[in-house]
Amino acid sequence: MRKTLYLKFVLGYLIFGFFGFLVVATFVSSMTLEHLKREKADSLYKEATLIANTYASDLYNNDISLETVKQQLDALSAYIASQIWIINPSGRMIMTTEAPIDVEHETMVEDFDPTVTAGSFYTVGNFFGCFEEETLSVFSPITSNFKVRGYVVIHTPMNVIRASSESLLNISYIMLMIFFLLSLIILIFFTEMVYLPLKKITAATEQYAAGNLHYEFQVDSEDEIGYLAASLSYMASEIARGEDNQKKFIANVSHDFRSPLTSIKGYLEAMLDGTIPPEMHEKYLRIVLNETERLTKLTNSLLTLNNLNMKGMVLEKARFDLNKMIRSIAASFEGICQQKRIGIELVLTGIEMPVLADKSKIEQVIYNLLDNAVKFSHTDSAIKIETTEKHGKVFVSVKDSGIGIPKDSLKLIFDRFYKTDLSRGKDKKGTGLGLAITKEIIQAHNENINVISTEGVGTEFIFSLPVSDDEDESL
Repeated sequence: MRKTLYLKFVLGYLIFGFFGFLVVATFVSSMTLEHLKREKADSLYKEATLIANTYASDLYNNDISLETVKQQLDALSAYIASQIWIINPSGRMIMTTEAPIDVEHETMVEDFDPTVTAGSFYTVGNFFGCFEEETLSVFSPITSNFKVRGYVVIHTPMNVIRASSESLLNISYIMLMIFFLLSLIILIFFTEMVYLPLKKITAATEQYAAGNLHYEFQVDSEDEIGYLAASLSYMASEIARGEDNQKKFIANVSHDFRSPLTSIKGYLEAMLDGTIPPEMHEKYLRIVLNETERLTKLTNSLLTLNNLNMKGMVLEKARFDLNKMIRSIAASFEGICQQKRIGIELVLTGIEMPVLADKSKIEQVIYNLLDNAVKFSHTDSAIKIETTEKHGKVFVSVKDSGIGIPKDSLKLIFDRFYKTDLSRGKDKKGTGLGLAITKEIIQAHNENINVISTEGVGTEFIFSLPVSDDEDESL
């Protein structure tokens, strides 16, 4: 949306106003005048017909005198504000309300032709040259013994009708102006409620398109436009967060790959150029081997996460004994635990704890949690693994007495490649992906994993699994 949209609305508003006044000034004006003219003609024709059937007919039948008719018609003429004439078929004036009766001097209407109306009952003009201004004239024949004896003609000036028409037009103009002003209010309302919010949204989209995903804007509206603005802002923040995570991810991957590769390259070059004597080759080859194992582990973890993102996690759920699995994993850490003088305490509910889950992936979860606990535990400390059954679920706790996790890092530990400052010195071979994979696995089972930690005291991870009641399946 550009400024042209608003200009289009303004231009449309002005065109609407212009054509509105044009229509009123032309079509409505002529229609109003024509309507008033016909309405006046109808009214006068009724009066003329009534006169022709009463006073004029009695006059020609000698039932009433001309003076009496003149008096009656004078009063009626003043009432209807029109001239009343009685004319014989030859055009001789018998009587007019505008002059006294003069029997000695005849007044003729030259070229009088009652058929000039062309089938109508009225005509507009100067009435055969009798008037200087335009006049509406109405005819009604006077009949006696089935013969036309004369005509009753009523004249009214057209300027009177035009004055009435203009009065009505003035009302139309006022109504049009009011409607135009109301439309202006609607335009202002549209500007405030629609155009300006859309302008803000447009400016925001331009900023986002230019790469400024942290651009902030606000639309105070609870309608669809407000929802659109909120959705756009949320989308931009999510994209920005995704880009930040992507940059962080790439930086972490680059760092974790570069460090072992640099070590491998350095040791191999030293062996080739003789800096490291042959008798020391075996020692440094083992270091190179450890670094390659670290690279292999990192690559496998990345592939695991990529498969989770691309395909989603495919679970092969089966019933197995969780307690048995924990004992087996704990036994595999005996060697390293003896070296660090770390004890593993198992507090397991029941002899067996059947659960329904993906055995290999749950095994990976427990291994990762126990491996972290061993890495970050102090010498001569203990690690406690506990299972508790409650409400059809088993809760697994892995608790150590190690360095703990800073409070501000707790919400970040499940992010990929994240390592706390306290752990960097102890986790030389870690990838920072173990807990991310662990959380993905637990969430794939529609379960939860939580962490409780105090810096300098220790850390406890707790996750849940559904208990299996299927006694038919073998453990």
